[in-house]
This record gives sequence, C-alpha cells and structure tokens, in this order.
Amino acid sequence: MRNFLKQTFASLIGTILGLAIFSGVSISVLIVLIFIAASARETEPVVKNRSVMVFDLGMEITDGEPNSSQLLQEALAGRTRERMNLRGVLDAIEKARRDSRIVGIYLDATRVNSASRSAGLATFKEIRRALEKFRAEGKQIIAYGLEWGEQEYYLSSVADRIVMNPVGVMEINGFSSQPIFFAGALEKYGIGAQILRVGKFKGAVEPFILDKLSPENRAQTQKLLDDVWSEWRGAVGKSRQIDPQKLQDIANNQAILEANTAKQQKLVDQVAYFDEVVKDLRKLTRSNDTDQPVPQISISDYAGIPGSGLGAEKNSKNQIAVVYAEGEIVNGMGEEGQVGGDRFARIFRQLREDKDTKAVVLRINSPGGSATAAEVMQREVRLTQLQKPVVVSMGDVAASGGYWIATDSNRIYAEPNTITGSIGVFGILLNFQKLANDNGITWDAVKTAKYADNQTVSRPKSAEEIALYQRSVNRIYNLFLDKVAQGRKLPQAKVAEIAQGRIWSGNAAKQIGLVDEIGGLNQAIAHAAELAKVGDDWRLREYPRYTSFGQRFFGRAIEETSAMVGFKPPQPPTNPLTSQLDKLQAELAILQTMNDPQGIYARLPFNLKIE
Repeated sequence: MRNFLKQTFASLIGTILGLAIFSGVSISVLIVLIFIAASARETEPVVKNRSVMVFDLGMEITDGEPNSSQLLQEALAGRTRERMNLRGVLDAIEKARRDSRIVGIYLDATRVNSASRSAGLATFKEIRRALEKFRAEGKQIIAYGLEWGEQEYYLSSVADRIVMNPVGVMEINGFSSQPIFFAGALEKYGIGAQILRVGKFKGAVEPFILDKLSPENRAQTQKLLDDVWSEWRGAVGKSRQIDPQKLQDIANNQAILEANTAKQQKLVDQVAYFDEVVKDLRKLTRSNDTDQPVPQISISDYAGIPGSGLGAEKNSKNQIAVVYAEGEIVNGMGEEGQVGGDRFARIFRQLREDKDTKAVVLRINSPGGSATAAEVMQREVRLTQLQKPVVVSMGDVAASGGYWIATDSNRIYAEPNTITGSIGVFGILLNFQKLANDNGITWDAVKTAKYADNQTVSRPKSAEEIALYQRSVNRIYNLFLDKVAQGRKLPQAKVAEIAQGRIWSGNAAKQIGLVDEIGGLNQAIAHAAELAKVGDDWRLREYPRYTSFGQRFFGRAIEETSAMVGFKPPQPPTNPLTSQLDKLQAELAILQTMNDPQGIYARLPFNLKIE
C-alpha cells in the first residue's frame, strides 16, 4: 500500500508539473499550492451556532464513494461537480438532526439539471425518509428553486415551506419511458442480428429486432410506471395535503405550471425572489447583521465533521461491511463504474475470512449484465451467507443479473420505486455479411469440423447453430430459476410464472415474494447488525475501497467555489437534441461492456429510463 501511494503521488505530481511547464506556470508556486490545497482539506469545517445546512439538489449522488482517479480526471479536464455518496448524505442529515447547532436545512433547487441527474427515485425515497425524520425533530426545512421536475420536487415536498422564483416553472406531467430502436438502422446498413432469449417479457433484445415495443414489453413498462407514479402521488400528496387524484388531474391538464399557478394548486407556499428567502433564513438563524452571510454549512462540508459526539459514529472492532455493486455487471475485474465479477468475488472472499466482519450488506444498483459474472459473484455471496449474515439493499435498480446476485441472502430490502425482477436471459448474434458484401468484402472458410467457425461475424448462423446457442440460453435461464427458487424458498412453478424477464416495482416485488421488506440502506444495515447479534457495538466499513488522495487534494478547491448560499450558477438548460444523442451514446457504450464469455446476458432493457 505504501508503494502504491508513493507511485500514485509521484504520478500525480508528474502530471501536474508537466501541465505546469506546458502552460508556463511557475513550478515553485504550483508546488506550494499543491501542499496548501492538500493540507486545507484536513482542516475541519466550522459549524456556527444556529446554522442551516445547505443541500444542493443539483449534486451527483452515488451509492459508493467516487474514486480518486475519477475526481482527478475531472479536475484536470476542468469539469467539477459536487458529489456525495448516499451514506454520506444520510449520515449528514442524521447528524444534523441530533446537532443543536443546526436549526434547519435549506434545499437548493436552483441548479437542477435532469440531463446530469445520477440518482433515481429509490435513492430519493431514502433521502426523503431522512428529511422527514429531521423535520419530525422540530427543525425546519426550506426549499427554493426556479425549475422543478418531479424527482426534485419529490424531495422538496417534504419541506415546511417551498418557495418558487416568480419566473420559475414546475413540471408535473407524470413519468414516461422512451426507448430507442435500432432495427431499422441495422437493416439499412446491412448488419444482421439474430436473437436468442427466454421469457416473453425480456425486452432487452427488442431494440435490435423491432421498431416499437412489443405488447408484452409495453404492458410491463406501463405497470412499472403506474406503480412508481402512484407512489410519487401518494408521498407528495401526503406531504402537501393534496389528494393524489388532484395531482393526476394537474398532470393530465396542466403539466407545466408557472409560479403563481403552482401556488394556487398548493404545490408551493410562496412566490418570492432569493433575497426574500434569505430574509426568512435570517429569521430562522436569528442573524440580523446583513453585512454577514447567513450562518450555514454545505452538506458536503458537514459530512466531513466527526459525529461521535452526536451519537452518529461508532468506534468498534466489530465491522458491518457494505459492498456497493453499482453499474454494469461484467466478466473479469471490470473497470471504474462497473461490477467486475472476479473483483467482487474477491471482496466477498476477503470479508468471509475476516473475523472482524460480522455481517455484510450488499447494496445493489445494477441493471445486470454478464450471466457468467453474476454466477461467479453469487457463489461467493452464498458461501459468505453460510458463515455470516448477508443482507441485500436494492437501490434504484437491482434487476436481472442484479437480482441474480441477491438471491442467496438472509433478507432483501427494496424501496417501493426500485426496479427489480427481470428474471430472464438473452444473447445477440451480429453478422456483417451484407454490409461487407455491399462494399466488396467477402470471406471464405476452411475448417475441420462442422461448427468450427460458429463464432464468425461473416455470415448469419445456421438453424443448427442457433439451436446450439438457444440450448445454452435455456440452460442459463433454468439455472437462474433454480437460484431464485432455492434462495427465495419459492416453488419452481411460482418462479417460472413471475420470471419471463418481467420487471417489477419494489412494491410489486414484495407482493410476489421477490423482496422481503420495503426499506432502504439504513434499514438493511440495522437488520444485518441485528442478525449478527452485535447490539450497538459495531462500525461500518465500505467496499470497494479506493485511495482518497485525489479526493483530498482536489475536494477543497472544488467545494470552495460553491460554499455560499445563492452564489452557485444555475445549470445550463438541456438541449433536447443533445439529450437524445447522449442517450444513443449511452446505448452504444453498453454494447462495449458486453464481454460474457458465453455471449449470454441477464440484463434489463438497455434504455429503460423513467423520465
């Protein structure tokens, strides 16, 4: 580890010095700045009495900690964005609830950008629950924004007072999903696609063979959206004391509400400018000196303050491990933002052998991917569960391969709006015969056995070859069904009925036995500690673990630019065309991650996105 840190530091300094020389910056000055920045990060932020904690709803919220190399790359590229992991957000809100110096939370919705939104409604559900607990303590929450979408308003609706800028707008128009289909483009350019699948609802393959949703896929997507929309209307309606049917009427008849209309519909409490909100914050904090800023601290700064004196941190030999499986499931070690089957299997082996680790919480936020990698991980989860408790917490999505790795756990928690299920598998066989032939390219083959060239992309697969591949797909699907039946203690016939590649909301999954409890990461951790019989004598440790040097070095400089309430520039509006191009690029990026050695995948539809 010491050598690794030395190498990392040397590489970082070398890169920065190279950039300095290239740009003509004084090396000596730069070195001084490096160590000032590094040491500044170690300085503990100060919390003044009667402060508000500022929660920027435009920040990126992930499950696991961002790693140093990611932060470094963004910093060197000049792209800085405030980000926190979910545990950091939840812990900060809980500390603030206990902290007598914090009198309120200010929800800043002025920099919301739907195009760069990372967290989904299940993540917001858990944060919403923490905000409700904070407010129940008698402390205030004030939300202010210029442009709200349903997801940001889902959080903001918890507030005691919601204030909208007079020129602001609010989008309440329901949820939709608009998948992209490639079949026409593949045909146009002479690319053949042969599909293998099991499960009538396995919609992941449809973009390659259809130009619109199949009736089965349309039906399951509609049911999922209806479930998620119903939960949204129920939660928002309860907080705002608005009948859920009225919210439906607003979505059907108004969709985009201007500030005064939003106030008339009781969606906001006040239409005002930011300086008027500052006056309210001054009253809350009792800060009458207008020459001084409102006593405040950002949630990211506050998260770095030790909470042991507030009962929010524990120091114990006993460890509850939280393992974040976030991203595409891929074969091998995987890269950043991926769940590498071999890498995560290694983590579970280490935790299984670690005597101080008393229980493991597997946090899943993955649409699935490689069936082989999922099986490698699932085996290690099962072996770990035979020795110590393993509890699963499902995030925004834990489906297909993401559900596969959850099956052998003591208990599965999901939020009402988690996307899960999708118990099915598929394979895609592409060939470029027509594309090549149309451009004067041909192939020939010499072989020693009938199927020696069955991996070729120079021609479509024969009926006999398709039968071979389909047999493999069927085998993996039946293995998947067995895993679910054994792990969930469900009859095989029942699993076969609810599988078929169908996706479910968390609420629906609980009703059919795929999920045990509705709840979030905190509930899963508490249950794991209960199963481990450690009482309150335990501490958390999170995996995978990344070196934090880059984060320490660049974090302070990034945060200093946005430390004061009201001085954060709003996010630029999203260009609709750019949004669609980004969506297409994301689809193609997924294809590049498909590295299963058998070519068989347990994955959600590629472009299932709730908007």
